[in-house]
Amino acid sequence: MAEGGVETEADVRGRLQELVDKLYLFRDHYFETHSVEDAIRKQYDVKEEMEKTIILMDEADDAWKNKAFYLMLKGKALNVNPSYCLEAEDVLSKAVKLDPDLVEAWNQLGEVYWKKMDVTAAKTCFLGALNHCKNKVSLRNLSMVMRQQRLQDADENSRNIMDSVKQAKRAVQMDTRDGTSWYILGNAYLSLFFCTGQNPKISQQALNAYVQAERVDKTASSNPDLHLNRATLSKYEENYQVALDGFSRAAALEPSWTEPLMREEQLLDYLSKLSGLINNKGKIRGKRLQNMLSRLNPGLLGHYGSSGGLQLKALSALQSGKNAGCVVLGRAVFSLVPEERVPFTFGLVDADGSCYAVMVYNMVESWGVLIADSVTIPEPHLKQHNIQHKGQAFVFQSIRVDSPVRLLVNGKPQGPSTQASATVAYRPQSE
Repeated sequence: MAEGGVETEADVRGRLQELVDKLYLFRDHYFETHSVEDAIRKQYDVKEEMEKTIILMDEADDAWKNKAFYLMLKGKALNVNPSYCLEAEDVLSKAVKLDPDLVEAWNQLGEVYWKKMDVTAAKTCFLGALNHCKNKVSLRNLSMVMRQQRLQDADENSRNIMDSVKQAKRAVQMDTRDGTSWYILGNAYLSLFFCTGQNPKISQQALNAYVQAERVDKTASSNPDLHLNRATLSKYEENYQVALDGFSRAAALEPSWTEPLMREEQLLDYLSKLSGLINNKGKIRGKRLQNMLSRLNPGLLGHYGSSGGLQLKALSALQSGKNAGCVVLGRAVFSLVPEERVPFTFGLVDADGSCYAVMVYNMVESWGVLIADSVTIPEPHLKQHNIQHKGQAFVFQSIRVDSPVRLLVNGKPQGPSTQASATVAYRPQSE
């Protein structure tokens, strides 16, 4: 403060910056001062704080109100809520015109366009910011918009997603203590996971990034998008307990967001139907089931049999994980396709009468097995499931098959045409 109590320019800048920083601190650390039960009030409370902040900012001298720094801060304050704000777009557009070197104004304007669903304009803003100065915010935001661009060419889409991973990595490298950058890297890996045929190495990279986000930033655990995206990945990894808990947590943190609750209900419905079908062996019993099983013979093992060196084992003799050197054979007794169409799920009953679920990934939409088809599975990967969620319990065994090409159906190999080409099957929620 200058002599005589008159604020200097530095004083005013510092005071305005502090007002906006406090607003974002209130939003980002909301659940440190409020319970999860208050989640339904969060957006209202943040909006109320934003309005108070704008009133205090408007008390600044009129000479300040046409300065780029003031307009940038006002736009940032208006941009604190997740929905698009026209006034924020107007003041931030003025800010970048007055001072094209103001990187934070470009980043904030890009986020406004992102909320407006104008991906092209958002990308232009983030690239513009990077032209002035390499910074983590522009890099991670560029990663986001690159994944949202929908190009006609599938190869171009794949390259875009791989590039988005690179941009997110660069953001993390600039500041390894930034939880938001780790979270966006996790989302980039999540998209890459679906783009490359659900490669388990990539899913682990996504999960590691989400873990790191929470490790370095305690506010990350209050991010409903992180919980939803991680739960989606866990579901495809068949970690159903983790998936259900994640969907439930996301719904609790953002009660007005219907997506997590819908995903949770869909997964519970799928597990309920699957458990019922397994327990009832697809409602196929008695003589019909005995007749189906009596026609199982070593010839159906095809090249996996004696010439392939794999030993036929009963389903009940399998160990958790990959069963190297083994092959199982049984009859399909039911099929079940979840809302997302993946995985194609069917029940397999072997000669001993055990019934396990088989979950097949990366298949073309037209592929499937019919009831009474024989199915041969080499080196089966077994998972034991014991799930308890909101008063419901599901206990069953499943075999994961990463491609139908591995299977024999009625003794016949499934050709390369049964495997889906690698495409992006899922887009993460807003970031």
